Amino acid sequence: MPRPTRWPRVPRARRPAGSRTRRLLELHLAVIVLAALVSMTALLVSYREVQNAAGEMRARAAPAVQGVAATQLALLRAHKEAEASVNSGIDEVVGAGARYEAQLSAANQGLSRLSDVQIDGERGRGVLQTVTGVLTSYSGSITPGTVKYVDDELMQRQKLSEARRQLVRPGTGVVPRLDVLQGHQMQRMSRISTLGPLQLTGWAVAELGLAVVAVTTLSALWLLRSRCGRSLDPWLLAAFVVAVALAVVPLWATAATQERLDTARERLGTIEQTAREHHHLADDQQEVTRTSTALHGRLEAERWQSWAYYGALGGGTLVLLLPVAGLGRRLNADYYGKAG
Repeated sequence: MPRPTRWPRVPRARRPAGSRTRRLLELHLAVIVLAALVSMTALLVSYREVQNAAGEMRARAAPAVQGVAATQLALLRAHKEAEASVNSGIDEVVGAGARYEAQLSAANQGLSRLSDVQIDGERGRGVLQTVTGVLTSYSGSITPGTVKYVDDELMQRQKLSEARRQLVRPGTGVVPRLDVLQGHQMQRMSRISTLGPLQLTGWAVAELGLAVVAVTTLSALWLLRSRCGRSLDPWLLAAFVVAVALAVVPLWATAATQERLDTARERLGTIEQTAREHHHLADDQQEVTRTSTALHGRLEAERWQSWAYYGALGGGTLVLLLPVAGLGRRLNADYYGKAG
C-alpha cells in the first residue's frame, strides 16, 4: 500500500515588529484623545458650576438672607421705639418718634430690595406681597396708637397691642412670615453653596481622566524611547505637563472658591440665628451689618480665579492637540505606508 502523501505545512508569515509598534502608538493616541475629551468636558462643566454658584451666592443668595434678617430686626426695633415713645410720654409731641420712623423706613426699603433678590421664586414673592399687606395694617394700628389716642390710654394700649400682634402673631404675623421665607432661602442657599453628588462625580471623572492622559502620555514616551530609539518627544512631554497642571490648578481654584462658600454659609447662618433670637435689637442690628459687610468682601472672587476657566479651556485644547502632533509625527515619519 502506498503511504499517503503528506502535504508540507506552510509556515505563517511573522508580523513585522514595526507593525506592532505602530498599533501600540495608535492605541496610545486613541486613549489619550478619548480620555482628554471626557476629562475636559467634565472639568469645564464642574468648574463653571462652582463659579456660577459663587456668583449667585454673591449676587442673590447672600443679599436675600441678609435682607430678611435686617428687615425683621428693623421692624421689631421700630415697634420697640414706638412703645418707648409712648412710655416716655413724648408721643404727645412727636408721635412715634424719629427713631421709629427711621427703622420703619429701613424695613420698607428692605422689603423693596427683597422683591428683587429673594431666592424663593413665586412662593417668596407671594410671602412678600402678604407681608406688605399686613405691614400696611400694622401702620394703620400703630399710627392711631401714637398720634390719635394720646389722651385715651385705654385705646392707645389696645392699638399698640393690636399692632404688636400683627407684627409677631405666630403663623400670620409679619415676622413669622419672614421667618418662613428665610427658612426656604436658607435651604436654597445651602444647596447653592454645597458640592452635590453630581458635582463631586464630575470632578472625580475629570481627575481620573486627566490621570489616564498623564499615564498614557508617559507610556507613549517610554514606547518611543524603547522601541523607536527616540529621545523624549517635546510634544508629548508638553502634553504631560499641561495635563498635570489641569489636574492641579482648576481643582485648587475650586477648593479656594468652595472654602469661601463654606465660610459664607456659616456666617449667613449666624445672621439668620441672630435675627430669629433678637435678644438685643440695637446690638443685633450692628452685628448683622458688620457680618454682612465682611461677608460681601469675602465673596468677591480673586482676579486669577476669574481667568482660570479660560486657562483650563486653553489647556484642554493643548492636551488634545499636543499628543496628536507628537504621535502623529512619529507615525508619519517612522511607519508611513507600513502594513498592519
